[in-house]
Amino acid sequence: MTNLGAKQNVRKWLTGIFSDPISNSLQKNSHLTKTQLETFLIDVLSGKTTHKYYTYEKKAKLRMMNAGVSRGSFNRTLSQARKNVIKSIYTLILLGYLGLFETTNLEPYVEIANRIQTYTEAYRELLTSSKSSDEYFRIVNMLQNEIEKTLQQLSQPKTMSRK
Repeated sequence: MTNLGAKQNVRKWLTGIFSDPISNSLQKNSHLTKTQLETFLIDVLSGKTTHKYYTYEKKAKLRMMNAGVSRGSFNRTLSQARKNVIKSIYTLILLGYLGLFETTNLEPYVEIANRIQTYTEAYRELLTSSKSSDEYFRIVNMLQNEIEKTLQQLSQPKTMSRK
């Protein structure tokens, strides 16, 4: 695959991620900015999608901006993203350690994570199935809309208050 072809592949992949409404909702309510998420995805997954090794200089050129960014800018953004990911993981570990995953305040978040997993599996099946029906597509679309609505509700700080 040519460099231009690989770059187009990665950008097509990123465009797909950033046009997904569920991905957008999750990103907006995460500790990652869109730029940090893009940079982190390029760093972690670019080699997997193109089956090539990329230097940080080449990874910087894969950013969605037409000219890419400098290697230094890419590395600074990547460092910020990694720190935010680590802090988020530690937050989850802390909540688990303190036994808060079993509280009713967090139940809806665990539930939506399970629904998203079900949606992802159904969506993959829809994409790979040669005999996908309109009914199956309608169900997957309904599930997506339900997840988007629930994520919007869960993004409100009041959701975590005691009922």
